[in-house]
Amino acid sequence: MAAKESNSSGAGDPARTLELLWRDGSAAPAGRRGPRQGLTVDAVVDAALALADGGGLDALTMRAVAQELGVTPMTLYTYVPGKAELLDLMLDAVFLRMDRPPFGPDEPWRTRVTAIADANRALFPRHPWLVELRIVRAPLGPGVMNKYEYELAAFEGLGLDDVARDSALTYVLGFVQSGARAELDARAVERESAMSDGEWWDAHEPLLARALDESRFPLATRVGEAAAIAYNGLYDAGHAYRFGLARVLDGLAALGAPGARAE
Repeated sequence: MAAKESNSSGAGDPARTLELLWRDGSAAPAGRRGPRQGLTVDAVVDAALALADGGGLDALTMRAVAQELGVTPMTLYTYVPGKAELLDLMLDAVFLRMDRPPFGPDEPWRTRVTAIADANRALFPRHPWLVELRIVRAPLGPGVMNKYEYELAAFEGLGLDDVARDSALTYVLGFVQSGARAELDARAVERESAMSDGEWWDAHEPLLARALDESRFPLATRVGEAAAIAYNGLYDAGHAYRFGLARVLDGLAALGAPGARAE
């Protein structure tokens, strides 16, 4: 049985990946003269993104990308050596194209950090496969580097040293990714069940009432009912994000220099 392909960043050939990430945009690979010279690495990445955006990483194979482009898999391999390198190219392209709201040094750091959190959160509905991809050794392409440079600047004025600034960014992005995964899971459950949270609760209320024994679980019953009414269901991703981000910012304020905490 063939081993399952890795869905991790940085799993391909580092030298070839870097060469492709910082390519000059030529129509065909260096030293290659094939029958489809109109094909480009960018076209390969775009086709791969369309497949992954529509069907997740399981739908992404080199054969499927080749079919999407109307070429043979062997032709495709002359542009990108394999799925591992392709995943790095896709990730870097998403990061390169993502929205980067402009902010100036005079804006409060909370406003700047909120802007980068919002921009990252917006990536996941457009590219749900990002939650499937294990991003540990991020490809050092133009997308990753421009994103990192931009996001580090959001913490200017908070009074953090360089290591703490990097850690603060990792903390914010980890919070956003965790919330995005929970939101996508909730959407998948709703889609697969063909019911909203409210509809599911109404349909199963007689069964659920047997578990919600107010005499045994008074606190859980009271709080659960209050939350369900507030959320109009079992879970409100927007509320969870806003509440959590505010706590993240409060924590960063406590970490920063005293003069920056009031912003």
